[in-house]
Order: sequence, then C-alpha cells, then structure tokens
Amino acid sequence: MKRPAFLSLIILFCVSLTAIAQSTAVPVFKDGEAQIVEAFSNSADWIRHDLWVETEFDTDGDGKIDRVHVAVTRPMQTETEGLKLPVVYESSPYYAGTAGNAPGLFWNVKHEIGATPPPRNHVEVQRRGQRPIISNSQISRWVPRGYIVVHSSSPGTGLSQGAPTVGGDNESLAPKAVIEWLAGKDNGYTTPDGDEKVEAFWSTGNVGMTGTSYNGTIPLAAATTGVDALKAIIPIAPNTSYYHYYRSNGLVRSPGGYLGEDIDVLYDFIHSGAEDKRPYNNKTVRDTEMANNMDRITGDYNDFWAGRDYLNDMKPMKAALLMSHGFNDWNVMPEHSNRIAQAAKKMGIPTQIYYHQNGHGGPPPMKMMNRWFTRYLHGIENGVENDPKAWIVRENDTRTEPTAYADYPNPEAKPVKLYLEGNAPAVGNLTTSKPKGKMTETVTDDYTKSGAVLAQATTSDNRLLFVTPILKEDLHLSGLSTITIKVASDKPAVNLSVWMVSLPWNEGDGTKITDNIITRGWADPQNSKSLRKSNPLTPGKFVALKFDLQPDDQIIPAGQQIGIMIFSSDSEFTLHPEPGTKLMVDLNGTSISIPVVGGKAAFENATK
Repeated sequence: MKRPAFLSLIILFCVSLTAIAQSTAVPVFKDGEAQIVEAFSNSADWIRHDLWVETEFDTDGDGKIDRVHVAVTRPMQTETEGLKLPVVYESSPYYAGTAGNAPGLFWNVKHEIGATPPPRNHVEVQRRGQRPIISNSQISRWVPRGYIVVHSSSPGTGLSQGAPTVGGDNESLAPKAVIEWLAGKDNGYTTPDGDEKVEAFWSTGNVGMTGTSYNGTIPLAAATTGVDALKAIIPIAPNTSYYHYYRSNGLVRSPGGYLGEDIDVLYDFIHSGAEDKRPYNNKTVRDTEMANNMDRITGDYNDFWAGRDYLNDMKPMKAALLMSHGFNDWNVMPEHSNRIAQAAKKMGIPTQIYYHQNGHGGPPPMKMMNRWFTRYLHGIENGVENDPKAWIVRENDTRTEPTAYADYPNPEAKPVKLYLEGNAPAVGNLTTSKPKGKMTETVTDDYTKSGAVLAQATTSDNRLLFVTPILKEDLHLSGLSTITIKVASDKPAVNLSVWMVSLPWNEGDGTKITDNIITRGWADPQNSKSLRKSNPLTPGKFVALKFDLQPDDQIIPAGQQIGIMIFSSDSEFTLHPEPGTKLMVDLNGTSISIPVVGGKAAFENATK
C-alpha cells in the first residue's frame, strides 16, 4: 500500500526529531545522584572564559564600584544546544598567590601577657595566574555530572578589584553579586573597566557553593546575605568567626600550626590584588581598621570582631547546609562548624553535618555531596532532606564510610559532672562525688614544657592532672564538655589551658590521630566577668570562669583513662611569657561536665 506523500514527510520529520533528541546531552540521574555523562566529560570540549562582575561597594578608594574577576567552565552543549545547567561556585582569596612563609610575617609570641609585642614584617604578594583560568578546582568532579563550575577571586586578590578585609562585609557582598549575575542580573562585563556586557544565558539560576577553609567560609558569607539563587552550600572546615579563630574566651590564642598569626597577618598573606591599590588598602584596612581594633594586648571581644562573626549575620540565610569538619582540626577548630549548624537547625534550614576524625579539610563523601546538590540545584526529589542529620566517621573507619546518627550531638548524650580530687604534683582523680574539705593546688607556668610532655609526666609542678578509673567498657562522648573553674595567680595576667586526654599516652608507629588528645580549650581569667572587658587579676584573689572545650564525638576504648589536665601556657597556641608565674586552682570550685552517650549510668558502668 502506497503512503501519501504528506505522511512520509511526517514520518521523516518525527525520525529527525528523534535523532536530534537522542544526540542532545542532558544530565542523567540514578538513585538520586547526578551521573557522569560521556558528552560532558571531554575536557577538550569544555568552554572556558572569564569576565568581571560589578558589586555594590568601593573598597579600594578609587571612586569606582569594585568588580570581581570570575571564570567559567561549562560543557560545550551550553553553547551549541542551548542547554542550561546549575552552577557549582567556589570563591577564594588564594587563587592568585600568597605570601608563603615569609620571614617575620607572624607576630612574636615570646612576651608577657598584656605587653605590646614587637613590630612584625609586612610582605608583598607576587600575583600569579593566566587568564582565563582562575582555578581548576571542582571542575573534573562536577562538569561531567552536568554542572557549570564558576570561580572568583575575592576582593583585593588576583584580578578582582577592591581590598581584602578578612571577614568584612565586602567578602559577603562580592559572591552575592556573582550569584545575582548567574541568576540573570545585568552586572557582568567583559573587562574590569569597560561597558561591554556579558550574560550568563547558560545558567538555570540555581547556584551551590563549596570550598575548604577560607574557601569554605565564603559560601557561608554569601548565604548570610539571603541571596535567592544560592540554593545550597557545602562548607568544609569553614572559619565562621575570626574572633574564635584568633582568640579563645578573651585569650590571645593562635590557630594550630600558625603560632603568631593574627587577622592582619592573614591580610598580608592574601593581598595579591593590583599593586597600585595596595598602599591605600594597607593604610585603610590593615594599618587603621585592623591595627586600631584587633587588640593583641587584651584579647577582648569588640564590635570589630562581632562584625566578622557570621553567626551574627545568619537571620537572612536560607541555603540548605551540608557542613563538613574534622574533630581533630586544631587550625580551624570544630566549634566553627558546630555553632553554625546548630543555629541553622533552629532556623529550620535543611541541615546535615559530616564529621571525620582527622585534621584540617576533608570533604564529605562524594555520594553525600552529589545527593545534596542533586536535590537543591537540579531539583530532583531524592529524599536527602529525610536522611540522618549527622554522619560521623568512627575512629577506625575511612572518611568515605561515616556512621549515620539521628543528630549531632548524639541525642542519647547526657552531661555527666565530674569533680577533681587533688594529688599534685602527682596524678589526682576524676570522680562523680564532690571532694570534701578545702583544697587548692598550684601550677608553675612554663611554656617550654609541651602539653604532650606534661600529660605523660607522672609528676610535674607545671600541670594538674586528674584521671578516671581505667575504663572497663568503651565510653562514647558526643558534644560539648564544659569546665567550671576557680583560679588565681600571683600576677595580673596568666594563661589558662585545659586539655582532655586519653591515657596512657600513645606514641610511635601505629599511633592514630584519635589517640591521646580528646579535646581542649583556653581562656583568659581576666575575662571572668565579661568577654568585652578584661580586668587585671588581683594577685591571690580567685575568679570563677565557665567555658566550653572544643566539640567532639569520640569513643574512648576500654583500658584507657580519661584525664583532665590544667596548665598555663600552651606552647602550641598561647603567648610565651617568661616561666615562673603561679596559677592556683580551687578544686572545690572546679568541675567539668562531659557529654556521655547513655549519661551517668553509662559512665558508672564503664568506671566501676
């Protein structure tokens, strides 16, 4: 039977449409995750270009609104087939180079508490990089899965205009401007100073951000602006408060591994922007705002530090939060992630938290990140919001094998109050019974004795150490330990350091990062009444303090003892005053509450 000519044309047209449909590359999803698509995977086909996005501020004093440098990497189908895709965005002050380990960059910590430290050296960063590439991070992970990857240099770094402020408002508003451009705003330009516009026609307008350390801080900074197009963030080891990064409860305390670093040091470290703008930036930001307000003399909290604490800015935030951190990160300590995650949950923001047992950095497993961005950027209903709220890598597991928990801290954890029975200079006891009779013990400050040495000493005049009985069962701690302590000194100022340790101390081959140190904390007794105003100590007069140690989730194995060590200067973190200052501890006014899964019954079962 002969077909009519028009029917043959219809069939031919349909076949052509089918062929086109089959050749069109689109994201593919399986089990709630974006899959690698072969058509997106050939890096030679990726389109890479750069541009500048205009912000809403002028921080380099030239009378012009600052523009930030942006780089885009996208599948060719966004150009050839009109494909629109969501964006994974990372911003950083590090892309164009840093000061490195320049001699004299850090503050000298060898001086008395409250003394004016000697001047430090300033350095100039040599900018590096080649347009149009800003960074290659994130690209191989996300572009093959159907995302566009965008990078930007933060203000005053690389080819971005403006000044670095290290947590100032412009470091929130800059990524906000980029996100608004990705969502259709007409603020993109082909050059830093010209008028030729460029549009993000290939973007769906759904943006997610991620990054580690400073690069993990910026997603949170952007989210606190409430910008609509930022749907989800995955901050990894983010610094969420520069006061908490450089101070502890009133004490000048360095981040681990960077003794003598402070906020002005970090400013110098990242200032890779235009050379002709650096003198103005240095004078305005580093030598005026920072120099007048960072206060290395007292360590007190003030409005300068409050303005660099993202917890204070969270009210507009709505981006779904997948937080990642390591419990043994002594650089950006785990309180940074915990304080934000807890606030986000209270606000009703979709929140998950992933904790591993290692140090700085370490993203969640790819499956977790993929499900998060698939749900909130592609809009695939994969049920991730119904997954367990906390994922914690146990001590002997790999980072890719976290254990699911209903939440963090563990809902079964209850505070157990422990008291201190003295036996200085030997080792005293930790007990659930309050000791009878007055007892005061004394520590002689000596920064030359490390915490590790003091914890292993059977006797020492330089620390107080109190231990539980040997554990007969594993004991699971989850959450915050809080110490209440009554101290005095023979001088107007003294460092106060507290470590929770697992004993006996392990060293040598096979020692794990989870051995030895459980958690720790620091405080300035001069701030016993106010974090904003320190009061010099009256020699011999006791003051009471209460503060948290760093959050943790750790299973202490049977056969170990939990110890609380109280000492003065911590050689890894605090100032190094001349040895000899006396720190007196009133044991009757001192106790510590530890978060035990199963509460007091579990503690007693493990120790009796």
